[in-house]
Amino acid sequence: MADKNVTVEEYISRYPDDIQEILRRVRQTILDAVPSDEEKVRYDIPAVMLGGRYALHYAAWKKHLGIYPVATAGPELEAAIAPYRSGKDSLNFPYSKPIPYELIGRVAAFVAERRAPL
Repeated sequence: MADKNVTVEEYISRYPDDIQEILRRVRQTILDAVPSDEEKVRYDIPAVMLGGRYALHYAAWKKHLGIYPVATAGPELEAAIAPYRSGKDSLNFPYSKPIPYELIGRVAAFVAERRAPL
């Protein structure tokens, strides 16, 4: 069972330097787009909180970076993320290609907008 008290930085430090660099940049990209300064580790992966709720998770896997959950977006954003869709609400970004940080920022902003209080 995973240690429930692990921090996001401890999670990131588990990986080789090149993956740590990707994770740190993804983390900052998400935090720049989501009006939150609260992070937690849930299901043994980092999550950014919004209004006390989990807004967006990201995780390093053997061959890709995953972002979850990402609901169906408007046509323009959905077309941009379509090549990365994996299942209903997941995005997978293979390490074999450049990580599209700008797109990840757009996705994080979309998620934050959807989660904004009415």
